[in-house]
Amino acid sequence: MSRNRTADRRRRKRTTALRLLAAPALLAAVICAAALAMGQEDGAQVAKQAVPTPSVSTSPAAPTASPSASPSESETDSAVSVAATATALAIPVPSTGPGSFRTASAGAVHAATAGKGTVLRYKVQVEKGIAVDADEAAEEVVAILADKRGWTANGKNGFKLVSSGKSDFIVKIATPGTVDKLCGAVGLKTYGKVNCRAGASVVVNLRRWVDGSPEFDGTIGDYHALIVNHEVGHRLGHGHLTCAGKGKLAPVMMQQIKGLKGCKANAWPYDEDGDYISGPAES
Repeated sequence: MSRNRTADRRRRKRTTALRLLAAPALLAAVICAAALAMGQEDGAQVAKQAVPTPSVSTSPAAPTASPSASPSESETDSAVSVAATATALAIPVPSTGPGSFRTASAGAVHAATAGKGTVLRYKVQVEKGIAVDADEAAEEVVAILADKRGWTANGKNGFKLVSSGKSDFIVKIATPGTVDKLCGAVGLKTYGKVNCRAGASVVVNLRRWVDGSPEFDGTIGDYHALIVNHEVGHRLGHGHLTCAGKGKLAPVMMQQIKGLKGCKANAWPYDEDGDYISGPAES
């Protein structure tokens, strides 16, 4: 009996020792598994956070009383192509600039009021240090807003260029870096590539003004019309639209830089007959 009790005590000691030896290894395995699990979850969250969130009626929308930040041709994702149109301007595009602007002189431009109805006063400003003349840019903007296919076609909108005093909106042509700052201040991501409307400012990316877009089948002048009409459309309260059907003209409020979806590139809100070019609201 004494021998049996001694043997039992020895077996219990060996079992206890083995358990004590195994415990650290088991604990280490649990810790490693937990760390791995947490690392995977953090990685998934980082990946989700790293993906930018992209920020368009069958009839013209009513103007909003107090415009806020709006996406544009404009607020889109970082995959937008930066290739140029065939008629790109031979102007350098600095990555950023001083953030200060030259205001076009209304006296130097044929600045008669365009359209009827509610007249919006606007200024044209060009960032200092870039090779775009403010008065020449204003002359182009004036012609775009006065075109019979533009926003004055409905008889409700009018525009007048001013160079001082109060204005209802400002067209700003700026370097990509400055655009990112101006648009980013109201929560819009432009990635150095696109335009936006930020409050009362129609912010035009110099890269788009110079290079146009590979999706746009037209001259750089026509593309300027698309930029101005799209962003001023936001100022008038219009949201994004999409293609109404293959072969039809793309609405000017469509983000054409992201693809035409079967439509034809178009720079104007109205056609030659004065009909509004519409499409389904972008979902």
